[in-house]
Amino acid sequence: MTNTMKSLLALCLFCGAGAVSTAETPVRHTSFKPGEIWTDNNGVHINAHGGGILYDKGTYYWYGEHKVEGDAGNRAQVGVHCYSSRDLYNWKDEGIALKVVEGDNSHPIAKGCILERPKVVYNKKTKKYVMWFHLELRGKGYGSAYAGVATATKPTGPFTFLKAGRVNPGKWPLNMDKKDQTMKTFKGVPGLTSSALPEGVRSEDMFKKDFEKGQMSRDMTIFVDDDGKAYHIYSSEENSTTHIAELTPDYTEHTGKFVRVFPGRFMEAPAIFKHKGKYYFIASGCTGWAPNAARSAVAPRIAGPWTELKNPCVGPKAGSTFGGQSTYILPVQGKPGKFIFMADIWRPQNAIDGRYMWLPIQFDGDQIKLEWKDEWKLEDM
Repeated sequence: MTNTMKSLLALCLFCGAGAVSTAETPVRHTSFKPGEIWTDNNGVHINAHGGGILYDKGTYYWYGEHKVEGDAGNRAQVGVHCYSSRDLYNWKDEGIALKVVEGDNSHPIAKGCILERPKVVYNKKTKKYVMWFHLELRGKGYGSAYAGVATATKPTGPFTFLKAGRVNPGKWPLNMDKKDQTMKTFKGVPGLTSSALPEGVRSEDMFKKDFEKGQMSRDMTIFVDDDGKAYHIYSSEENSTTHIAELTPDYTEHTGKFVRVFPGRFMEAPAIFKHKGKYYFIASGCTGWAPNAARSAVAPRIAGPWTELKNPCVGPKAGSTFGGQSTYILPVQGKPGKFIFMADIWRPQNAIDGRYMWLPIQFDGDQIKLEWKDEWKLEDM
């Protein structure tokens, strides 16, 4: 090999090494790019699916389901991942905030359980961070329909699991007609085979099915109102009806006060926010992992009455929520009246590859409006 060839080879190796170094350097993000890989401070795709955001002392904390490479199921192998950010673009990996339990398959959050849609809020009275999540016991499929709760003294955890179970056993909804508040007329209901109530079955009977043991709680979110009261909003009654349930002052229990809303409408992925004194709701229909048209609604009070609005999405692919599904509505600090719609683009065959779709919320009167953007910035809101 000539000296010239050796010099060229050395130059190529140097350039190649430089390229590897550059690729491994974390990207500094300056905008949102819905649906694209979103890397953290380590250059790794953020692993916080079905998540929610807590803003605390100048920092945003993003909590979500940690997925595992190659896992086509939805079983929790690790726990709830936490990231922190001060600008919403760039996120630091804070590790696993709530770990699943290994070595004890009887534990409610045993490795292999289904742990979905974690949401964290701060309780000013107890000075604790409270996490709620949808839980399905290991090996039980989606039959448990539990709500789980854990607490921590720091936003990054570690969170300590408290308990899990069905919601509000033996309690009647505040908005159920008094004449229906009796089990004497309940005759049982057949199993559901579609996203519709069986012919002749009233939604009140779907509620009574689980009256004694407690109501189902699947897809969920947590909302803290301006007066400090917190509410657990969840898909119940085989997903056919949504419940909005008040939490105790420490946010770790239910008070027994709740309402049933959107009876028989089969909504999943609830997200809620407050704007100019009104409450707004975004959810999806029930089509498994496949995307569908988003739902929206507005109410003068959190207990309702709720009025359904149109599909908030407009433009191409509006009928499938641009391929995503709602998970949380984020109020932007320092921008009153500005909110970000957070959604997941699920990849069920390789869940870790699921993408995030954040879009700015707009309004047309009471109607929520979501338009697709390939790229956008906070100053565009």
